[in-house]
Amino acid sequence: MSASHITKKLAVLFGLLLVPGIALADYTLNMTQGITPVSKEVYGLHQLVMWICTVAGVLVFSVMIYSIINHRKSKGAVAAQFHESATVEVIWTVIPLIVLVAIAIPATKTLLDIEDPSKSDVTIQVTGWQWKWNYNYRDEDLSFFSNLATDSNEARQLGADTALRDKADTYLLNVDKPIVVPVNKKVRLLITSNDVLHAWWVPALAVKRDAIPGYINESHFTATKTGTYRGQCAELCGKDHGFMPIVVKVVEQSEYTAWVSAQKAAAAAAAGDSNKTFTQAELLKKGEAVYKANCAACHQVNGTGGGPFPALKGSKVATKGPVEDHLKLVITGKGIMPPFGPQLNDADIAAVVTYERNAWGNSTGDTVQPAAAKAAR
Repeated sequence: MSASHITKKLAVLFGLLLVPGIALADYTLNMTQGITPVSKEVYGLHQLVMWICTVAGVLVFSVMIYSIINHRKSKGAVAAQFHESATVEVIWTVIPLIVLVAIAIPATKTLLDIEDPSKSDVTIQVTGWQWKWNYNYRDEDLSFFSNLATDSNEARQLGADTALRDKADTYLLNVDKPIVVPVNKKVRLLITSNDVLHAWWVPALAVKRDAIPGYINESHFTATKTGTYRGQCAELCGKDHGFMPIVVKVVEQSEYTAWVSAQKAAAAAAAGDSNKTFTQAELLKKGEAVYKANCAACHQVNGTGGGPFPALKGSKVATKGPVEDHLKLVITGKGIMPPFGPQLNDADIAAVVTYERNAWGNSTGDTVQPAAAKAAR
C-alpha cells in the first residue's frame, strides 16, 4: 500500500471523528446539559474546550503521521540542520495565546455566574448528616429531613433489590421527602455539615458543593423546566455513603405555595402530637415508619444490626434496660450513632422507642408516651 493511500485513509478516519452527533446517534458519554442557565454555560464551555482540543490533536497528529510516513530514512529523507527559527517561535507562542484567550473569556463569565448567589428568591440551608440531608427554608420557617426511600432501603438490605432495580431508574435515588422549588426562581443554597464531609451534587442543576462542618458554602440555581431531578452525596462520608440521594422537584409557583402551606400544616400537627396520649397500636405503627426512615439503615430492617452497629433484636437496651436510658440513647446518640433529638419530635422518639421494645420478639409490653420523651430531653 502506497504512502499516499495510507494518508488518504487516515484523512477519512479523522474526518469521521469530526462528524457531529448525527453519526454518533445517542452518545451518552457527554456532559449533562442541565436545566439551568449556569448548567447551559458550563456545557457550552465544555463543548468549546473539547472541540479546540480535538482540532489541535487532529492537526498535531496529522503532521506527525505525515512526517513519519513521508520523511523516513528509507525514503532517503535527511533531517534539516538548524538551531532555531524566529518564525516558528512566534507561531507556537501566538497561536496558543489566542486559544487561551478564546477559552478564558467565556470561562471567566461562567465562573462569575457560578459564584453569584445574589438577588435570590428562595434561600435553603442544606445540612449533611450521616446519612441524610436536612433542608431549612430560611424564608418560610420550614425544616425537614430527607432520607433514602424506605422501599430502596429495605430491598438493598434484604437482597431483594433486583426486581426494584429493574422496575425503575430511581433505585437508591429516591427519598421520602424531596425538596420542592418554584420554576424560574433563583434558589440560593447555604451548604454545611453536622458531622463529616459531605457534598451536595445534582448534575442537572450544575451544583456540586462540599458540605463542611463549621463552614458554609454558597451556591445557587434557577431551574427553567419543571420536573424531578436527582443527585447524590459526592463525598465519601462513611459506610452508607451510597444511600444518601438528593431529589429536587421543580414545580409552578402556585404548586410551590400550596406545598409550603401543606408542609407547615403537617409540621404544626406533628408538634401537636407531642402533647397527645397514644395507644400502643398507634405508637407501634408510627414507630415502625420512624424506624425504617431513620434507624434501619444501620440497625437493619429486621433489627439484627451489622458491622459496627449493634443488634436491637434481643439487646439489653431494648429489652431489659430502663425506658429512660433507651430514650436518652436515642436523643443524645452514642459513638458513631448521631443524636436524634434534633431530628425527631417527642412523638416520633416515643413511637420509635415503643417499636424497638416490642418488635422482632422483644415484647417488653412497654408503651412510651411523648411526655416521657419530652422529660428525657
